[in-house]
Amino acid sequence: MTVQRAIAGTTLECIKGDITRQPDMVAIVNAANAQLRTGGGVAGAIHAAAGPGLEQEGRRFAPIKPGQAVLTGAYALPNQFVIHCLGPVYGRDEPADELLAACYRNALRLAAEHHIASVAFPAISTGAFGYPLQPAAEIAIRTVVETVREMKEGAPTRIRFVLFDDRAERAFAHALENLVPAT
Repeated sequence: MTVQRAIAGTTLECIKGDITRQPDMVAIVNAANAQLRTGGGVAGAIHAAAGPGLEQEGRRFAPIKPGQAVLTGAYALPNQFVIHCLGPVYGRDEPADELLAACYRNALRLAAEHHIASVAFPAISTGAFGYPLQPAAEIAIRTVVETVREMKEGAPTRIRFVLFDDRAERAFAHALENLVPAT
């Protein structure tokens, strides 16, 4: 059930899949922990696929704060870069909505600074960090659409949301369909 929309020269899409298996994307985004170390969920999968070099490079940037994004190489992943974002822990890091939006905005700004044409995002903060899925999806899609429109030049030409399961895919697809009408 791939949903695709175009906005300001950028194609946005939602798919169900594995974030570590996106060979057509220049960068993938890691839903990181503050220390940029391997862990569970998305971070654990990305670190396992990338190999130990990812954690070693990440040490020089750690710790990062909620909403912050940093860029590293991708090591054994089929991509060139990993953009690490620390999402908010729901109910603890406030204002959670602004910190979650900052993850997406800062990741896209880093992509533009490094001329990265395509980026794949997971559903940041919706796993162990407890952010409710539907509001997280709406914040993610709205922020990406607004940021792409603001950037005009330099925005990635492809942005993919790679969702782990059917429920997440439906939430993000629904948000994309509601916030970006089909043309």
